Amino acid sequence: MSKRLMLITQNIGEAYTQQIKELAPDFEIIVGKDKEILAPFAKEAEIVVGWKKDLEKLSLIEGSNLRWIQSWSAGVNNMPLQTFTENGILLTSANGVHAYPISETIFALMLGLTRKVHTYVKQQQQKEWHHAQMNLEIHEKTIGIIGVGEIGKETARIAKAFRMNVIGVRHSGIAADNVDEMFTPDRLHKVLPKCDYVVITLPLTDETDGMFGLEEFKRMKKTAFLINIGRGEVLVEDELINALQENVIAGAGLDVFAKEPLEKSSPLWDMDNVIVTPHTSGSTEHYTKRVIEDIVIPNLKHYLKNENPSINLVDYKKGY
Repeated sequence: MSKRLMLITQNIGEAYTQQIKELAPDFEIIVGKDKEILAPFAKEAEIVVGWKKDLEKLSLIEGSNLRWIQSWSAGVNNMPLQTFTENGILLTSANGVHAYPISETIFALMLGLTRKVHTYVKQQQQKEWHHAQMNLEIHEKTIGIIGVGEIGKETARIAKAFRMNVIGVRHSGIAADNVDEMFTPDRLHKVLPKCDYVVITLPLTDETDGMFGLEEFKRMKKTAFLINIGRGEVLVEDELINALQENVIAGAGLDVFAKEPLEKSSPLWDMDNVIVTPHTSGSTEHYTKRVIEDIVIPNLKHYLKNENPSINLVDYKKGY
């Protein structure tokens, strides 16, 4: 009887590779990023750790052995979820891996806009000494966290160090530590006028696509800052640009965009009240460690006992 097959499409290092081999001795483990390495084994693979678009035509075909995919990212909206559903393929995400680096980025953007760090960096490049009318602070302000998952909860915890009032919006409406008030999405328009900072940590789903448009921006305070580290499509980008140009809101820190890379013609690049980062908020030196140790290995232990993976199993109806 031939061995079962697992593809790992990331260079996870010899130590983790050996650990997985010892845990799953019945599996042949193929590790590598190159399509040339993966392609000959794609149809036979039962498990894929780290989905790649190239695998769609290679493994989602008649006679495929694919049963479980562990995503290397938290977002799964770009994957063929309908095909996975139809073929009975389990999908688990890397949700939770990003709580520390993304919450750090959120506060970097908030502090940058509030204390005009981005303005001073530009002035430094021009050797210009100017106060730039900087007078705001974060302490004791109100932050609205739209999407209170692992990232949102860590953001709320940090916010309390700044003595902030924390308002949360989550689908379930269930209370969370460090969140003073929790609301469901249908109350969003009631929440926005209260917030000095609106932080979007949402995945992209049918419900969240275009969730923030001009109507939502108008409900925010004119002094409020918007931070988006979720997905670019959650915002109606043209309407955000208009709101920023017309001073409907004070500014924005944006790590994600509807089209990436952000086109050089976008007005967002040149706005004094905008900080642009290139979808790097989740980048961290500990990424591989957290995915493998906190998600892949525990899930693999369940799978090997003929149980569904227990961590971050995607609900295809919800899209996350």
